[in-house]
Amino acid sequence: MKTLILVRHAKSSWKHPGLPDRLRPLNKRGQHDAPAMGERLAKREIAPDLIISSPATRAMATAEIIAQEIGHPEEEIRADERLYGASAFELLEIIQELDAALEHVMLIGHNPGLTDLANDLGCGIDNLPTCGVVEVRFEIDSWADIGDVDPACVDFDYPKKISR
Repeated sequence: MKTLILVRHAKSSWKHPGLPDRLRPLNKRGQHDAPAMGERLAKREIAPDLIISSPATRAMATAEIIAQEIGHPEEEIRADERLYGASAFELLEIIQELDAALEHVMLIGHNPGLTDLANDLGCGIDNLPTCGVVEVRFEIDSWADIGDVDPACVDFDYPKKISR
C-alpha cells in the first residue's frame, strides 16, 4: 500500500508587490497555520518516508515547519523545481517516478495543480485551501501504478476545519 499526502503551502504574503512570486514568504496566518496543521498531522502519526517540496519560499517554509512538527529531519526535505507551477498531469508524472521502496510520501506545492490532482484521483474537493492536506491511499506496490487503480481518500483537512 502507498500513501500520498498532498499539502498546499500555507498562506503567503503579498506585502511586497515587487517581490517575485517564487520568493513570497509566509504571512502571519501562514506562520500560524503551518505549525497547527503539522501538529494535527503529528497527532495522526503521519510519518512520511519522503517530503518533496516546491522550491518556492512559501512552500519550503511550510515543508520545514510541518517536518519539524512531525519529527521529519528538515535536511531530508527534497526540493523539486518541477513542483513550482505544476499541473495535475505533471504532478502525477513526478509521483509515478518515485522509488517503489517509499511507502508514504508528502508532496508540498501549489494550486491549481494540487486541487486538480486530488480531484483526478477521485477525492471530489472544491478547493485545497492554503495549508490544506489531502491523504490518499493506494493498493499498489509501485508508484508507477498510480492512475491505474482507484484510491481511497482517507482524509481532507485544512486550517479552518473544526479541530479534532
